[in-house]
Amino acid sequence: MNSKFGGLGIYVVHALKGYEFHEKRINDLFNKKGLEWEWVTDGDPSLHTERILNDHFITCIKDRLSPGVISCTLNHIYAYKKMLERGVKYAIIFENDPYFLRPFNKWIKRVITEADKLEPGFIISLENSTLKFPSYWQVKKNQHLYQATSGRAAGAYLVDLEFAQKIIQDLKTNRCHTVIDWWHNSLIDRGIAKMYWLHPAICEQGSHNGKLNSPLSSNSDNLKRKLSWNFQKWYKMYIRRFFKENRIIHLANSILQVVVVPAFC
Repeated sequence: MNSKFGGLGIYVVHALKGYEFHEKRINDLFNKKGLEWEWVTDGDPSLHTERILNDHFITCIKDRLSPGVISCTLNHIYAYKKMLERGVKYAIIFENDPYFLRPFNKWIKRVITEADKLEPGFIISLENSTLKFPSYWQVKKNQHLYQATSGRAAGAYLVDLEFAQKIIQDLKTNRCHTVIDWWHNSLIDRGIAKMYWLHPAICEQGSHNGKLNSPLSSNSDNLKRKLSWNFQKWYKMYIRRFFKENRIIHLANSILQVVVVPAFC
């Protein structure tokens, strides 16, 4: 646990084989920031059994998702279980390709300060990997968390203990039916959890921004990915926010006034 953040848990979803470069990069990156974290690999495809899949997923999940996607989603679920076992108040779940956009230690303290004012049972998106942002007109001075109607991928997000309790309890009657970020949206739609976006975001995924290149890609392909990503990010962050995105953040949203919201696949 990270005592500098009040016992914050940090879990990194990972695979047992094939991502050695990602593992080394995480070790270097997190050690430099003085972070303590735990790898979550229990959902690796090599460990799948019919019982494990049936305990967490709908019966036809192998027809819907590849073994790798099932593994990734299962590792997120195992991260929630680890959080419950340790009883930590807050936990951050990373996939294994984060790039920090801002000083992580400084910004996560701001996130926790605002999270303390929220009604329990939430997910806080820390990343920009879908390149969606609050409308320019909805951003408020000295506020960084905004309640949203959907998530922004699942590469970096913070959850509280009540969210972990609710999601594991919900699994007993409603098995997971899709990839983790879409499943989060199902939980939001059903009132199991509330979603907040951190703005500005502090992370983005290397698999999205082109910085972690596929070995099958040529240098020119990788350059195109980076240029495309940077252009889209600039346009959506500085131009589109003036005209769109006003329906993805709840209106009259302010974490300074706590609004109680009553608590399908």
